[in-house]
Amino acid sequence: MKSNAAYSPVSSQEKQILQAAYQAFNVRDVDRVLTLMSPDVDWPNGMEGGYVKGHAQVKAYWLRQWTMVNPSVQPVSFQKDEKGRIIVEVDQVVKDLSDNILLDGKILHVYNLEAGLIQHMKIRHPAVEK
Repeated sequence: MKSNAAYSPVSSQEKQILQAAYQAFNVRDVDRVLTLMSPDVDWPNGMEGGYVKGHAQVKAYWLRQWTMVNPSVQPVSFQKDEKGRIIVEVDQVVKDLSDNILLDGKILHVYNLEAGLIQHMKIRHPAVEK
């Protein structure tokens, strides 16, 4: 992620919440990830576009996604932008179910947390600044 004076550090609590979410996602512990999300979370549907809303839709989306591909996301850095959103640079590897790499690269996840829970996440490509 580019260094920018408008970015500030993320609190240790916010970082712990997001790291726990990535860890749980990568081992397919959906129920653990959902405990870190607001009940009415907005989550991007990275496969088809748009968003899913709430725990039930997020769970259904991920369970369906994992029958088609095997994604893994590793957070690299955490920063907060001028609007208070948390920007996480992520190494993303997506494999098919035969373990062939379909996608391998960096992306940005942009989070809004409210009351210690993930409320909204957006996927952004690093070339896009805002």
